[in-house]
Amino acid sequence: MTTKIKFMSDLFIKFFKFGIVGVSGVIVDFGITWLLKEQLRLNKYIANSAGFACAVLSNYILNRIWTFHSADPHVGVQFAKFTVVALIGLGMNNGIIFLLTERKGVKFYPAKLIATGIVMIWNFGANYLFTFT
Repeated sequence: MTTKIKFMSDLFIKFFKFGIVGVSGVIVDFGITWLLKEQLRLNKYIANSAGFACAVLSNYILNRIWTFHSADPHVGVQFAKFTVVALIGLGMNNGIIFLLTERKGVKFYPAKLIATGIVMIWNFGANYLFTFT
């Protein structure tokens, strides 16, 4: 196997694992968001941010251990980088939700799902190149 093919294979496997972790994060995110928005009647952006934050923590742990096999001893620095990437993603997520719900009339949860898919691409690239290097 050539070096380029091996690199692409490894990258695809990492992206696939990142996607599986992302699905678990979506479950955490949507579950917390639903609980806060629908049951506790909090503002949709506060609920969205809280759900997103809980997903960030679970995604960091799973991606560190399983996706990227990181042994970096500077866990705090690495988590800070992961959080910066996630916060940029959160801004993108809320911005996309705002545009879709307020400007295009898309219902909240379909808009959140679309935003999550778009932000996943950002998150993988940034974490691959910045967080887990």
